[in-house]
Amino acid sequence: MPVKIEIYGTTTCSKCVDLREFLEEKNIECIEYMIDLMPLEKDDMIRRCGLKYYPQVFVNDEHIGGEDELRILEMEGKL
Repeated sequence: MPVKIEIYGTTTCSKCVDLREFLEEKNIECIEYMIDLMPLEKDDMIRRCGLKYYPQVFVNDEHIGGEDELRILEMEGKL
């Protein structure tokens, strides 16, 4: 079953850029919500996870945290 990955971030956040590069290197597809380009998505992110900083990552609609947590899932072969 394919994994659904959603990322809330910005185009200039260094951790967000690192995360996008990591996913590209691993050929992992995701849905990106760039808050600086799509400001209405920020309210959705806050509603979903209660946090206001970036990046925020959801896997199969479950909030897992940020870049470090996604890298761990990839290392464990769960993506």
